[in-house]
Amino acid sequence: MEHPHHHAHAKTDISQRNLLVSAILNLGITVAEIAGGLLSNSLALLSDALHNLGDTSAVTIAYFANRISKKDYSDKKTFGYKRIEILAALLNAVVLLVIIVYLFIEAFRRLKSPEPIKGRIMFVVAVIGFAGNLVSVLLLKRDSVRNINVRAAYLHLLGDTVSSVLVILSAVFIYFFRLFWIDPLVTILLGLYLLKETWEILRQALGILMQETPQGLDLAAIKKELENIPEIDNIHHVHAWNLTDREIHFECHVDLRTDVKVSETESINEKIRTLLSTRFGIAHVTVQHEYNCCGDKNLVHQR
Repeated sequence: MEHPHHHAHAKTDISQRNLLVSAILNLGITVAEIAGGLLSNSLALLSDALHNLGDTSAVTIAYFANRISKKDYSDKKTFGYKRIEILAALLNAVVLLVIIVYLFIEAFRRLKSPEPIKGRIMFVVAVIGFAGNLVSVLLLKRDSVRNINVRAAYLHLLGDTVSSVLVILSAVFIYFFRLFWIDPLVTILLGLYLLKETWEILRQALGILMQETPQGLDLAAIKKELENIPEIDNIHHVHAWNLTDREIHFECHVDLRTDVKVSETESINEKIRTLLSTRFGIAHVTVQHEYNCCGDKNLVHQR
């Protein structure tokens, strides 16, 4: 039996400078909105400040996680530190969920008993928050599609950009029409939006950590395609998982039609690697060759 491996350990080029600038920018916004929320008595502004605090945490964690993930491999950590980005994304999601629950509780309390709010202060600070969040969103937009951890931070920032617009509109209505109940209502709407986005990040991070089959990857279809290779009789004991949100690993047992020499299996390996890479986007492949020696031919089995 042979255990050929094909490795692709490409490191995604994430802009650490953009992450650091976004973190500093959002820390400033957080301080401004907390002060403005307390002065104006606006829950929506304070909720925006809490979101921005979450943003600051998310971007800061993303920055350090990205730096750590680039550390070299070692005998004890053969995959390096790539999973640190997934752990950071999970932490970010949990923090935001806690913030959302708090905001819901406070918003419902204020819906029952609306409190006076200083609309002018609320408006000025919300505009500052909007401008800062928009700059941060633009800084991280490119990297957000290539990295789950940056995407978690990006969603934090995108949610706060949208929330700043709603807070600005709320401030206008509060200042001109004294509709104080709009403040907690906007808070609830923002919380529902962020809850949906955060849940998706949480679900994806947990799936990767539990080594679920990557989303959209059909193992039965892969088995069928591989068994169309003339030299292969059966594919079984298949496992596929994400090391990160970008890197898929695949392993299987390959039952050959004839008892070939080990030196003759390289051409078969190349066909397997090429098919998995071009058709399914799998770059890291481990194959165990067999010839009529494995009784369990199931697609998957308990390790």
